[in-house]
Amino acid sequence: MTRSKVNILGIEFDNFTQKELVHQLIADNQQHLNRFVVTANPEIVLAATRDPNYQQIINHADYVTADGIGIVKGAQILGTPLAERVTGFDTMQALLRSADQNQKKVYFLGGKPAVISALKNVIEEKYPHLIIAGMHDGYFNDEVPIVREIQQAQPDFVFVALGFPKQDFFIAHHRSVANSIWMGVGGSFDVLTGNVQRAPEFWINHHIEWLFRLIQEPTRFKRMLALPRYLFRVYQQKFKQKK
Repeated sequence: MTRSKVNILGIEFDNFTQKELVHQLIADNQQHLNRFVVTANPEIVLAATRDPNYQQIINHADYVTADGIGIVKGAQILGTPLAERVTGFDTMQALLRSADQNQKKVYFLGGKPAVISALKNVIEEKYPHLIIAGMHDGYFNDEVPIVREIQQAQPDFVFVALGFPKQDFFIAHHRSVANSIWMGVGGSFDVLTGNVQRAPEFWINHHIEWLFRLIQEPTRFKRMLALPRYLFRVYQQKFKQKK
C-alpha cells in the first residue's frame, strides 16, 4: 500500500482510510509478516514530545494511525490533511471479524482481571471460530512468562491493552518473538466487554466523542486538557513552518 506521511509534532502519521488499513493488515497477516500498529491520539503525541525514546518507538512502528479527531484537525491546520480518523477500536473489531471468519489465532493482553475474564466470554460468543491463543490481564510484575506464551502460541494477532506508553514499549521490545500483527488498543477491552460504553454514532459523527467520555468519566477532565495544549503546539509548528 503506497501511502504518504503527515508529520504532526514529530510523529509521522500514515495517511490512509480505516478500510485501507484493515485490508493491508489482513494481507500482511496472510503473508505472516511482523507488523506493529500504533493508534495515536493527541495525548500520545504530547507524551512523545516529552520523551524522545517514546517518539522513536512510535516512528519505528509499521503503521501509525490518527486515532482521535484532534489528530485530523491538527493535520488540517498544518495544511496536510489526513484521509480520515482511523480508530484503534474499529480496526480491532474488523480484525476480530476477519480472524473469526478465517479461524485465526489471537492473543489478548491487558485490562483488569475481571475485564479479561469477561472478555473471554464475549470473544467466545461473538467470534466462535476465532482461536484464543492466550489471555492475560495487565497486572503483572514479570513479563517473561507472557512473552514466552506468545512465542509458543505464535498468534496471528496480538492486541495489547496496557495503556500508553506501556503497551507500545512492550510491543517494541517483544514483537520479534512472533510474526504477528501487534497492536496497542488502550481501553478497547473495556468497551468490548461493555464495562465502558462507547459513544453513540451521533456523538462520533459530530466529533464530540470526547465529551461523551467526559460525561461518563468526569475524572478524565485533567486528561482532556491535553487537547488545548496539543492544538497550541500544532499552531506553533504551523507558524514555524511559515517562517
